[in-house]
Amino acid sequence: MGALGISVSQLLTQLVSFLILFFILYKLAYKPVIRMLDDRSNKIQDSLRAADEARNEAESSAEKVEQELTKARKEGQNLISDARQAAGQLRETELSKAKKEADSLIEKAKGEIVQEKNLALQELRREFSGLAILVAEKIVRKSLNEKDHQDLIDDIINDVIPTELDK
Repeated sequence: MGALGISVSQLLTQLVSFLILFFILYKLAYKPVIRMLDDRSNKIQDSLRAADEARNEAESSAEKVEQELTKARKEGQNLISDARQAAGQLRETELSKAKKEADSLIEKAKGEIVQEKNLALQELRREFSGLAILVAEKIVRKSLNEKDHQDLIDDIINDVIPTELDK
């Protein structure tokens, strides 16, 4: 070994130095590095588990959201259907109410027409009685008393007015 430039004492010294350095590094550096790598490995595994759980929760949440959306759609359709039914009922109610009001107005108008007709007949009788008195005075040339006057009016009205109304 001497030809190679290695002496046994140097080799032993370097070997002892290497072993001491290896022991010190093993105690001080190797265990912390291994512990750090194990911690990192554990963190990665925990992160993977958390990611799996999050994915599962997301899928579960997506299913729940889809179920809620389906439920909300059905409720919305039910509300629309109910609103349509209520609108139809309201329309029917309002139509019947309007028809009743129209019928009431027609009946009221018929009553008013009859009343106006009666008033017009009374007015016509009054005017006709005045004319009848003038004609009778001119014909008879005398004044009629009240009873004769009323009898004459009634006779003329009964004879003339019904024939006039029939036209």
